[in-house]
Amino acid sequence: MKLIKSLIGAAALATAATTAFAQANPAIIFDLGGKFDKSFNESSFEGAEKFKAETGIEYREFELQSDAQREQAIRRFAQQGNNPVVMAGFSFGTALDVVAQEFPDTSFVIIDMVVDQPNVRSVLFSAHEGSYLVGMLASMASETGTVGFIGGMDIPLISQFGCGYAQGARADNADAVILQNSVGTTGAAWNDPVKGGELAMAQFEQGADVIFVAAGGTGRGVLQAAADAGNLGIGVDSNQNYMQPGSVLTSMVKRVDEAVYNAFNDVNNGEFTAGFNFMNLSNNGVGWSLDEHNDALVTDEMRAAVAAATAKIISGEVVVYDFMSDNTCPVE
Repeated sequence: MKLIKSLIGAAALATAATTAFAQANPAIIFDLGGKFDKSFNESSFEGAEKFKAETGIEYREFELQSDAQREQAIRRFAQQGNNPVVMAGFSFGTALDVVAQEFPDTSFVIIDMVVDQPNVRSVLFSAHEGSYLVGMLASMASETGTVGFIGGMDIPLISQFGCGYAQGARADNADAVILQNSVGTTGAAWNDPVKGGELAMAQFEQGADVIFVAAGGTGRGVLQAAADAGNLGIGVDSNQNYMQPGSVLTSMVKRVDEAVYNAFNDVNNGEFTAGFNFMNLSNNGVGWSLDEHNDALVTDEMRAAVAAATAKIISGEVVVYDFMSDNTCPVE
């Protein structure tokens, strides 16, 4: 009888453990700038919300206040059994490399960085391809022949955007002048709309009339400055056309929302795979946005040119140089 009870008890524990694993709540950690930055973090949030709406499964979240919290936040969610644990941003790389080894049964996902561990999915975006397209649009819309780019932190990942943008602008106009500035060298660069606006005004004074910004929450200041000056801005990551209707030419969209949604779903369905996950033009991982807020700004000629360029990039006829390959850009 004792043996039977032991076997029944063991079976009950095994069933409970399986059920707990199946119902494990996912978690997401937002980078500096907060989940309502109207850009990268907010796109991540939208992916998590889509999963919750469809499945009814709650997720846990944490908004970083400082870089020192990265490792602690990842470890806390893993210790509490959350699965997967998703990190929105490249800066989590070092911390995740440590924590992933401590929790081999937890699935982790990092966006915009490679962490080579057997339980980590690294999601990488071909931002240079999408940036090439909005660079073409910027040049075609420009009346001065000068366009600008404002990046957040001065890091290779953001230079990937700027380099792709410059290539697209020069593909339309070989003589285009491209102005480029970075907001800063720390995480504060992602949430400084005042500095973004100041840099935008300085570029306008130098002749730019279209500016592409890849700087998280800082972009709000750039798009506001463009609207105030009667010029055009280009948003990033999320569709930001609505923020200044009639003054945002388009937005270079990174489907970070889909990366988060897919990660949550894959673990929930028992289909999670680690390794590299590439999102580019061919699988709609990047692109540009067209809606009622910018429809009047994008002419038929511009749409046709970008559609042709998209097809050529996907087929391999046009190769957009990736700054991340060797930290150089063929266009100055």
